Amino acid sequence: MGDSNRISVHRVLGEGLVADVVLWKNWRGAVAVLVSATTLWYLFERAGYNFLSFVANVVLLLVAILFFWAKAANLLNRPLPPLPDLEISEETIARVADALQIWLNRALSVAHDIAIERNLLLCLQVVGVLWVISYIGSLFNFLTLIYIGVLLSLSLPVLYDKYQDQVDGRLGVIHGVIQTQYKKIHSIVLSKIPKLSNKEKKVQ
Repeated sequence: MGDSNRISVHRVLGEGLVADVVLWKNWRGAVAVLVSATTLWYLFERAGYNFLSFVANVVLLLVAILFFWAKAANLLNRPLPPLPDLEISEETIARVADALQIWLNRALSVAHDIAIERNLLLCLQVVGVLWVISYIGSLFNFLTLIYIGVLLSLSLPVLYDKYQDQVDGRLGVIHGVIQTQYKKIHSIVLSKIPKLSNKEKKVQ
């Protein structure tokens, strides 16, 4: 596979700060995210620290630091602590609302196809995905899942970017096998649908 067919992972991730951190181009940011996630996971999962207590203590510490900094700056004629404008812009809210609208419309479209169109294959896919999520949730709690997600997001993209040709080759083989099995299941399901409709007509 030539370089012309390679996917730019950095471009797919948006070519911004997040892409630099995930691909370890900004290694300081990546290390900061990894250390912060590991520290929080250890505090809440291993040390038994309470989340609300942690947030309250952090906010209390910040308020105390800012208060004494402002007092000292007033007494010593020093500049006040540089605090940014703590407000959310309308543009940010609009972007979040647009993204949320897209996800909600997709979910409603899936629900419509299952309930109204009676898409059996889509229903089976949704049931399978929900079962996998339920099974994974029974193995790990929510915080551990988030921590695992952080670890995977800091490892899988950079590994794929490095070994993209080998990974694409293996995924192509796996995709072919899945497509073959899917077509078999699809044909079996479709062959049973007319039989079900004929039975309903006989009952009527």
